[in-house]
Amino acid sequence: MGKLHVEAEQIAAAAADDVWALVSDITTYSRWGPWSEAAYRSPGETSPRGPGAVYWLRSSRRYGLVRPVSVEKILDAEEGRRLAYTVIGGIPVRNYRAEITLTPAASGTHIRWAASFDQTLAGRLVHRSLRKLYPQVVAGLAAAAAEDAAGRISGSEPASDSGR
Repeated sequence: MGKLHVEAEQIAAAAADDVWALVSDITTYSRWGPWSEAAYRSPGETSPRGPGAVYWLRSSRRYGLVRPVSVEKILDAEEGRRLAYTVIGGIPVRNYRAEITLTPAASGTHIRWAASFDQTLAGRLVHRSLRKLYPQVVAGLAAAAAEDAAGRISGSEPASDSGR
């Protein structure tokens, strides 16, 4: 069976630690991404947010009459550099594997968020949505990391969830 692939890339005007602080903590996702809620279901094997951790994300967008909830599991994490996860429920994809990589760039951090999954009929429908969603997610992550970095430099706190 063939695979479908989706990815997005952007440079964040922030250090990798600033980006990592957001991408490695699911509770921040509703601040910068298209999710209304997110939480951990169970901790990881060696750390609360490390490999083995299971979490859920509720979409802020309606699809039909519902706001889908994706359930995902962290497969691997290299602090400040890479996070790999898989979808274990909630959206109709098979063998979904995604990886977020952070690499130093001249003006901050290069973010690459990529996923592949089986080319099923449902997978093709999800692919269509994710091709639009991934660039928005990466742009939101980059903007939030830059905002947090700028706030830390100026001595103010990052923006809270309220007002977004």
